[in-house]
Amino acid sequence: MPQNLVRMSGTIKVFAPASVANVAVGFDILGFALEKPGDEIIVRPGTEPGLKITSITGAKNKLPLDLMHNTAGYAAFRLLQHLGEEKRPIQMEIHKKMPFGSGLGSSAASAVGGVFAVNEWLKTGLTKAEILRFAVEGEQIADGAFHADNVAPSLLGGLVLIRDNESLDFKKIHVPPGLFVVVIYPHITVLTRDSRAVLSPTVELSTAIRQNGNLAGFIAAMYTADFGLMKRSLQDLIIEPQRASLIPGFYEIKEMALQTGCLGFSISGAGPSMFALCDNSHLAEEIGQKAATLLAAKKIKSDVFLSKINLEGAFRY
Repeated sequence: MPQNLVRMSGTIKVFAPASVANVAVGFDILGFALEKPGDEIIVRPGTEPGLKITSITGAKNKLPLDLMHNTAGYAAFRLLQHLGEEKRPIQMEIHKKMPFGSGLGSSAASAVGGVFAVNEWLKTGLTKAEILRFAVEGEQIADGAFHADNVAPSLLGGLVLIRDNESLDFKKIHVPPGLFVVVIYPHITVLTRDSRAVLSPTVELSTAIRQNGNLAGFIAAMYTADFGLMKRSLQDLIIEPQRASLIPGFYEIKEMALQTGCLGFSISGAGPSMFALCDNSHLAEEIGQKAATLLAAKKIKSDVFLSKINLEGAFRY
C-alpha cells in the first residue's frame, strides 16, 4: 500500500470510455473499449472530510449522490478505504456522456472513471491493473454481478479476455491494425433482468464445442491479423439466438451488415446496442448509415458511433 500520500491541490479531469462486452464469442469474459462515447469525471480538493459527489449531469436524475449507491463514488471509496484515506476531503463531479441501458457499459465507465480519477489525483503509484478490483466492485452496485467484461476494457483499453472473473485473472489480447467498429444504439429499452431471464442455464455439448472453436479462432485471428478466420469465427451460437428477439429488426440489420462486408455482427453486452467489426472505416460508416435507415423505417430512432478499438482505456485530460 502506498505510504505518505501528499496533500493534493488542483483539479483533474478523466475520461472513461464505453465498451462492447461479449464480442459475440466470449459471453461475460471478453470485451473491448471504444473511443467514444464515455463518461467524464472531475476531482478536486473537498471542504469537509471524506469523498463527496457534488454534481451529476447527463443522468436525468437517475443517479444518486450517495457514495454507497453510486458506481463511480463507491469504486473510488473502495480505493480510499484500501489506502486508509476515507477521510481525505475530495469532491467529485460526474458527467454522463453516454446513454443508460444501452449495452455499452455505462455503469462500468462511471466506476472506472471514479476510481481512476481519484487514483490519479492522489498519485498513489497504483497501476490500472491494481485498481481494477475496485472498479468492478463499483459496477457491482449497479447490476449485482462481479464481472469485468466491461470494466476491464474501459479501464485498461484494448480487447481484454477475462480468464476468471472471481480472481480477475485477465489478459489483454493483441489488436491488429486496420480494425474499425460501428455501434448502432436503437432508442429502445431492454431491461437487464429481461435479457438475463431469456437465457437458458444449460448448453448442448455440441454447441459448446462449436462456440469454443469460435472463441479460439477469434483470438488466433487477432494475433495473426487473419481477417478471414475472424469472419468465420465471429458467430454467437449461444447468447445471440436467445436475445435477438428483444431487439426489433435485429436479424434484418445483421443480414445487411454481413452482406455489406463486415467481419462480424452481434449484440453489444445485453443490448439493445449492436456492433459490427470491419476492416475499414468506410465500410463501418456505410453499415451504420444503413442500420439507422432500417431502424427509422420501424420508427425507431438510433445513434451511431464509429470508432477504432481504443487501446488506451481511461485517460487523464
